[in-house]
Amino acid sequence: MTVEVRLFATLRLGRFKKKEMTFEEPTPRSILEALKIDLEDVAILLVNGRDGDFDQKLNPGDTLSVFPPVGGG
Repeated sequence: MTVEVRLFATLRLGRFKKKEMTFEEPTPRSILEALKIDLEDVAILLVNGRDGDFDQKLNPGDTLSVFPPVGGG
């Protein structure tokens, strides 16, 4: 099954901005593990533009957007 994964800010470093990825039974957790992104490095997780859960099952064509914590002053 193919889902679109969008990474933002520092999570893009050495990875990508937007990519279609194929998994058998994807969850946000399994995708983040495949991308070697620690769960602690994720501040906002959206599935199709809505709050997502690390363990929710994704459907074909879903979009997963992942944001790191934002800092600044």
